[in-house]
Amino acid sequence: MIITSLHYAFAPEDADRAESLFRELREATIKEPGVIQFDVGRSTDEPNLFALWEVYRDKDAIDAHYKSEHFDRLVVNGIRPLGRERHVVNAAPINEDQ
Repeated sequence: MIITSLHYAFAPEDADRAESLFRELREATIKEPGVIQFDVGRSTDEPNLFALWEVYRDKDAIDAHYKSEHFDRLVVNGIRPLGRERHVVNAAPINEDQ
């Protein structure tokens, strides 16, 4: 299992558009066979900040996600160009054998 945690910051005028893109991305991504969990949250304290929690079965599942039409359309050509900052952490659960 592979966990990816992402934090995005957007300009105030782009935050609502980003939320719309994230909602569509979540709906498409949770249907992918290798996706265990895909959650998106918007900060209640700083509404221009978003946090994503993605859990994939394995590297093949991540690769398939990156090659999907919705990833290209919604992330590469939608969310990333709007983002001011992006921080990504890839991790493995510490309760699994390494």
